[in-house]
Amino acid sequence: MKIKIKKEKIGKVIKNKCNKSITINTTRIIKHPVYGKFIKKNKKFMAHDEQNKCEIGDIVKIIEVRPISKKKKWRIIKILKNKK
Repeated sequence: MKIKIKKEKIGKVIKNKCNKSITINTTRIIKHPVYGKFIKKNKKFMAHDEQNKCEIGDIVKIIEVRPISKKKKWRIIKILKNKK
């Protein structure tokens, strides 16, 4: 039996309007293949927040899980940094 390694990402909460759902923005830096310039790439993920603890600006760690809804395929592991 093959064990699947689950993906983890760290991002910033940009939206928490929905009940038990948050939107997270992740940023990664890649090097352009031809010109060599470093470019920032952003991607948004919907994640499941069972207790509605996350606020806008929090830094969270998410893990990939089975599909919870049409867009939610991630779940929060923990809040790394609270916005104060």
